[in-house]
Amino acid sequence: MSARCSLVVNGKSVRIATGDTPLDAAVADGMIATAQATHGAAVPGQGATPGARRVPGRRERVDPIKLALPAGPSIHAHAEEPAPAVAMRTGTVTEVRALTAHVIELVVTVSKDLPLGPGAQVALALDGVGLRTLYPTLRVDGSAELNELVFHLARDEDGWSLADSLPLHSEVKIRGPVGRAQYRPGGGRLVLVSAGCGFGQIWSIARAARYIEPTRDLCVVVGARDPLDLYMRESLEWLRATGVGRIVLSADRSRQRPPDVRPGPLTAHLPALRATDVVHVAGDSSTVGAVQVLAAAVGARCYPVLVDA
Repeated sequence: MSARCSLVVNGKSVRIATGDTPLDAAVADGMIATAQATHGAAVPGQGATPGARRVPGRRERVDPIKLALPAGPSIHAHAEEPAPAVAMRTGTVTEVRALTAHVIELVVTVSKDLPLGPGAQVALALDGVGLRTLYPTLRVDGSAELNELVFHLARDEDGWSLADSLPLHSEVKIRGPVGRAQYRPGGGRLVLVSAGCGFGQIWSIARAARYIEPTRDLCVVVGARDPLDLYMRESLEWLRATGVGRIVLSADRSRQRPPDVRPGPLTAHLPALRATDVVHVAGDSSTVGAVQVLAAAVGARCYPVLVDA
């Protein structure tokens, strides 16, 4: 059996084994805390709460630095909120207008407003066309009534658009919200990427974020095949006026490309992504896939939306 002796620490008598240091005695009696290794949060000194009366023998003691390391989920862990309730509505087409030669703005007035968050999707049923997933947004000037659903629709290479199947005053059935790409407040920098009519979904998120989180760092990258199809300039001017400093426009074709529009695919003009970024991307499959790969490479959260051309 090891010999024991009495030691006075800070005016308090402590019984310890022969060979222990005064620091061992004070730690074992709970008089001071162990050294912490989490960004200098604590140093040897008075502990916030008393420790255990005795610690294991020297051979069984655990390195106090290891004890100080935080336990829990990874920094990138993210708990998804439950899916919102889905509702059914009937609606009537009340407005159809061309934004460019290849982009149509369509407005559906519903019988009662849907519980949709920014960036949410809806399923729209059409006779002869089937079920289509669309992305409610705002007009390019930011306006929309509570019972209005605004859509940006593209014309394909043959000149056909879904709007051709939805003449004025036609009735539609709408179910939503669907999908998981809606805007989520909080987190790191918000990186919003859109190709073509994917800007509709991105525009609803960007505008909401400027109202809900005006100090959140926001980056917007917008692309189109033809520079004449960059129909969203009024929307982008509003974002600039609210303090968004990084807005990038790009176009594949150089014909009539303004000086502020960069050449080439928009993926060539993305900012360097970080693990703390939250990325929303909407557009064609090649653009969405490329952004997903870049986000995954750094561990950033990415919410993709494929827009049917």
